[in-house]
Amino acid sequence: MITVHLDGQKKEIKKKAKLGSLIPGLPQKYSVAIIRPSKSKESATKNIRLITSAGEVVLELNPAGMAIFSEDLFKKSVADEISKKKLLVKWTDRQTVSFGTLKTSIVSDKKHHRYEKNDVILGCGGYDPENSFLIFSKMPHFADHGGDESGGVIGSIVSGRSTLERWRAKDSISSFERIISREDTSDSFTTTDRDLILEDGMEIITHVQISAKGYSQDKISTDASNSVEHMLIALKNGEFKSDMCSSGFIRDESMKKSIVPQEVKGSRLEGTVTVRTKGKLTGSLYIYTKDIPGSPNHTVTGRVVHGIELVKLISQGELISVKTTPAQIDLRGLSLKEAIEISDENGIKVDYDDDTGERIVIEQIPPNTMEILKTGIVSIKTVPLSNVIGIKLDDIKAPKTCAIFREVTGLRWYKIGMMPIIFKFEDVTLFQPKVSTKITINNENTPTEEIPANTLAMTNDSRKSTGLVGVRTSPNSEFGPTSEPFFATNVIGEIIDADKISSLKEGEIIYIRES
Repeated sequence: MITVHLDGQKKEIKKKAKLGSLIPGLPQKYSVAIIRPSKSKESATKNIRLITSAGEVVLELNPAGMAIFSEDLFKKSVADEISKKKLLVKWTDRQTVSFGTLKTSIVSDKKHHRYEKNDVILGCGGYDPENSFLIFSKMPHFADHGGDESGGVIGSIVSGRSTLERWRAKDSISSFERIISREDTSDSFTTTDRDLILEDGMEIITHVQISAKGYSQDKISTDASNSVEHMLIALKNGEFKSDMCSSGFIRDESMKKSIVPQEVKGSRLEGTVTVRTKGKLTGSLYIYTKDIPGSPNHTVTGRVVHGIELVKLISQGELISVKTTPAQIDLRGLSLKEAIEISDENGIKVDYDDDTGERIVIEQIPPNTMEILKTGIVSIKTVPLSNVIGIKLDDIKAPKTCAIFREVTGLRWYKIGMMPIIFKFEDVTLFQPKVSTKITINNENTPTEEIPANTLAMTNDSRKSTGLVGVRTSPNSEFGPTSEPFFATNVIGEIIDADKISSLKEGEIIYIRES
């Protein structure tokens, strides 16, 4: 048997076990980080990660700290206390938070020392080394923490500083481990190869966990509710695509060109998540791999609490699995039954308009996750299932037109979209979503042969009725679903619930869901 660490948890597995056997539930399209053991670099590393009940904290150790964490006795003491679940917050005040107790060999000089914000101190109570503590400084102060003649500073917090403010009584340190730096990447890489043979001591990071700005178990703030919702929408499929990698960040452009308000300005420290609010890449999502000054063109939406190594190692074009805290609460497009079940799971009271027959949610108030969680109540509007039509879009043949269709119908943001019916005659039904004059609909996937029944299409810019959407309930070899010639017709998919078309009337609003 060999030992590996999967997302911080120790696992005993068979020799020559493959990566796929350890993570059978993770789709192969997602890259995972593999960190090979390196004893020589481990002894010289400056960074360690503390995994706590309130989030992860990364420490940069000074020479004294590196020496202490290389001492087998100290590491064993910490590991023993963690295994007994005794490395708890012992006290917290406006100056410090202390975890303990530990057994050390420090000799206190019994003097006051000057400490800076984010200092990490090894001290002891009553000058007894068997009653030692890890002490975290929340602000500059002058005190006697029972440290040695140097004052006991062993390092400083370089990432996860906001976690320091969330520590309360009963919080604990669950584990600690070496964290890679850029210099360690020769022993670390990302892979989608599920046949990779695992080695003893390997660390495997399978996902990134992001905590939303303003969210904690004790308190919920809605100061960033709109931009946070945009982040949750961008990550609604549970993935982040690295469209751009730089020395300081990775960027997902899946929701670029969206309007996002500037809500929270702040420093972009390692692990910070932001959304761009101005420029051509407005709406793009950023995760930072090193500290960068704040920007008026970015709003802070969250922070990475697990998996920063995966963020650092990812290459351009790779996909990684992402989880958010909280998960998005979007009831739109769900059945009333599903909406009630999800709300109950989150402790949310539901106020709905009608429960007659099968109904689908088309609107929720408040519209955003953070506002719903703070109020504990959501009001939803529904329509009969008969008013909701299923569609299937063809992103392979018409990716650009499908993207435009989702944007003008609302499907880009929600599970349900809408369009007004403007005209019906014979086998043709026409819809007219609001298409901005700034949107260009170039020729794409125009037909050359007979168009099958129930084909969904959009008129391109070659005709005055650009942006018009139509469907035919019978095949046609001359004109497209919008009654335009083939050269003006961009085929984008098909209608699934074709039987519902006949009952539609001009002037009605129809609702659509992707199948």
